[in-house]
Amino acid sequence: MYYDALKTFIAVVEEQNFTRAAEKLSISQPSVSVHVKNLEMEFQTQLFIRSPKTLKITPSGEILYDRAKQMVQIYENTKKDIYEQQHTIKGNLNIAASFTIGEYIIPPLLVDLYNEYPNLNFTVTIGNTNEVVKLVQLFHADIGLIEGNTEEKDVIVKPFMEDELTIIAPPTHPLKDKKKLLIDDLQNETWISREPGSGTREYVEHVIRTNGLQVNDLITISSNQGVKETVINGLGISALSTCAVKRELEQGDLIEIKPLRENLRRKFSYVLSPISDEKKLISIFLKALEVKYI
Repeated sequence: MYYDALKTFIAVVEEQNFTRAAEKLSISQPSVSVHVKNLEMEFQTQLFIRSPKTLKITPSGEILYDRAKQMVQIYENTKKDIYEQQHTIKGNLNIAASFTIGEYIIPPLLVDLYNEYPNLNFTVTIGNTNEVVKLVQLFHADIGLIEGNTEEKDVIVKPFMEDELTIIAPPTHPLKDKKKLLIDDLQNETWISREPGSGTREYVEHVIRTNGLQVNDLITISSNQGVKETVINGLGISALSTCAVKRELEQGDLIEIKPLRENLRRKFSYVLSPISDEKKLISIFLKALEVKYI
């Protein structure tokens, strides 16, 4: 790259003197001569006609002068753009999140990130755990956030927070006033649950299976809001993240059924492709995730 030589050549043309060009650039006069000579060798032409009292640019030099100013400006602009790209956080981060995380955990985090990095844009796709993992594998998402487990080996999976679940029922449920409620009191209930592939569905089935609960019926609805509305209308009970039912519990639309000695907790995790692990925008997102939830 003849960047320094081109800058020197421009200075010589504008100062019409090698000595003044050297002073302007804070370099020695021999260095100015070497730069001009290198350009003449590169383009195989004479750039100046020299005499003891005058320095006249040649027609070839005129052509190079116009081009040199353009090339130096392009170089400076490119250098500036690269510097800004490295030091200004901007771009688009594609996030895939399972329903509970996408609807209740991500929104306040995005507000924090937007306030700190106003030039950073987000695209959030919400699906169940299996769908989120698939989006990461296909590089349609830079990072995935899941509430279930995955057995896929070609992704990095790391927990980032603990989530508490609440067993919910309609306010008219027969167990609402029962003292010392036990998990066995939930025998033969109708359960309203998310679809297979959902982390919440996986956890509900785990609770039912590990406690040996007999189920009257298991009704599948593929959204948290649909599950809540169905429970509110009295069709059965369910278990959802506490953050997803907090408002309905406070308003009295739902009640909590809390068996003694039952601690319904699970891990939320993020999912990455191994080749995405070092991306700058992902690092910023994970740092914000750590500050807010870990």
